[in-house]
Amino acid sequence: MTRVTDTDLAVSATGLVKTFGDFRAVDGIHLEVRRGEVFGVLGPNGAGKTTTLKMLATLLPVDGGDASIFGVDVRRHPHMVRQLVGVTGQYASVDENLTGAENLWLFGRLQGLSSARARATATELLDRFGLAEARDKQISAFSGGMRRRLDLAASLISRPPLIFLDEPTTGLDPRTRGQMWETIRELVRDGCTVLLTTQYLDEADQLAGRIAVIDRGRKVAEGTPDELKTSVGSSTLQLRMAEPSETGDAVAVVRRVLGEEPVLTPEAGGMNAALTDANRAADVLIALRQSGLSIASATVQKPTLDEVFMAITGHGAEDETHEHPTPEMEAVR
Repeated sequence: MTRVTDTDLAVSATGLVKTFGDFRAVDGIHLEVRRGEVFGVLGPNGAGKTTTLKMLATLLPVDGGDASIFGVDVRRHPHMVRQLVGVTGQYASVDENLTGAENLWLFGRLQGLSSARARATATELLDRFGLAEARDKQISAFSGGMRRRLDLAASLISRPPLIFLDEPTTGLDPRTRGQMWETIRELVRDGCTVLLTTQYLDEADQLAGRIAVIDRGRKVAEGTPDELKTSVGSSTLQLRMAEPSETGDAVAVVRRVLGEEPVLTPEAGGMNAALTDANRAADVLIALRQSGLSIASATVQKPTLDEVFMAITGHGAEDETHEHPTPEMEAVR
């Protein structure tokens, strides 16, 4: 296993704590995000994802623990940290009464660019995010997907090496979500590091090289998507016989080879068999052929991230964990 040094890290956080009164919204979280990766923070609403991100971005004070961005201490040098990060929140932070080009020009001026440089940067970003034709439209006429892309473009005005994306595809339709995913991949290909919070399991699976699962303010698991899936259970062999009448005989063969009773799936006309080792699928297929039984289809599936999350936390990723949030908590969700 390759040893990760401090110089390899974009984000290093140890024992992060954030409290609101007697409530610990973040309770001792440790994170290490490597340069050039997409790191996913996965959890339900109220789990502490956004609060953690806001502390790392210097938007909330850290109540306990330590954090640094590219080696710069978040508490001691917040102004330096802000020069290293771009933040895209859950809701677009643009001015409804301005056009797309005017919004980006304004963000550029606020970040110290000359008027000409801000205008050129706005044009470049509008082109990059497929918004060139809407440059002179007021934001009030933008679709939800266009707003999210413009908000992401705004976070890149200063070309920061680290991007914080807080649930970037919330409320978007599947097609627009796919476009946002590809945009995020392009950022990483261009050398950015991305810290992504999400409650969408498929989003974490699609984008993140590594994932931290957060629940009730604590990190409860971490690993690559494949490592997390492997940690909670076996693979599953899904079989469908060419002749439905042979299903009973196939069940007997599977039982003999694996020593486990397969689960029939009448709606699919087949069966599912748990595998302690994915390589055992070959043993089953060989035995079925030797028995003269024909297979219509056979696939080996790993557990989904949904199953991982349920196994680790005992509830789904979209469950609310705080029934009565305080006003302070609502402000940082």
